[in-house]
Amino acid sequence: MARTPTTTDAFNAVAEASRRDLLDAIGAEELTVGELVDRLGLSQPQVSKHLAVLRAVGLVLVRADGRHRWYRVNGPALKPIHDWVRSFERTWNTRLDRLDDLLAELKSQEEAP
Repeated sequence: MARTPTTTDAFNAVAEASRRDLLDAIGAEELTVGELVDRLGLSQPQVSKHLAVLRAVGLVLVRADGRHRWYRVNGPALKPIHDWVRSFERTWNTRLDRLDDLLAELKSQEEAP
């Protein structure tokens, strides 16, 4: 079965752990490829390849400043991923609340004479 190209959407792009690591490393600041290489311990060609994928789907923006290219996360492009993950939040919160209630009940039964 053929794989879906990583440049089709944000979900495919972040399926690769190294690209998620790049997004984490960039965070809320602008960084150059060299800084990302230093932070992540990846080779320059690897970082450049992954940044190209992230740029192709719009998750990363680049600003040229002389010979340097500064990369930053494009927050609005992450919204589809955020919305998808958020759809699970209510379910997991409900399950965790039920677990808390069960643990409290078991504790009170354990403490009862």
